[in-house]
Amino acid sequence: MYDAAMNPAESPISRVVVLDQHLPEALPVQRVEVRRITIEPHTALGAHVHNGPVFGNIVSGKAVYQQAADGDVQVLHPGDVFYEPAVDRISRFDTEDEGVTFLAYFPLTAGQDATLDLI
Repeated sequence: MYDAAMNPAESPISRVVVLDQHLPEALPVQRVEVRRITIEPHTALGAHVHNGPVFGNIVSGKAVYQQAADGDVQVLHPGDVFYEPAVDRISRFDTEDEGVTFLAYFPLTAGQDATLDLI
């Protein structure tokens, strides 16, 4: 039997924090909804907002991501994680020559459903 406490340097398990996002205010989360979302190539979702924070990680493909109109443009690849703040404008989450599949995690309060509103 393997005992990591005896020799943590040889552990068969690796734990790496890839995102530690502080929320602007306390959120009384009752449930977390996880969605697998696929966007086809050459799709420009356009500017949008969510009614709560969204955390995600890219499973396959890539997406062009930009929070604010004047924010940095990032290209997200498999393994990358991202955060979309509640009610903040997301300017781009677009695909180019290849589509993207990602997992999106929606922390939700009592009675809340996740929404995406195009602007």
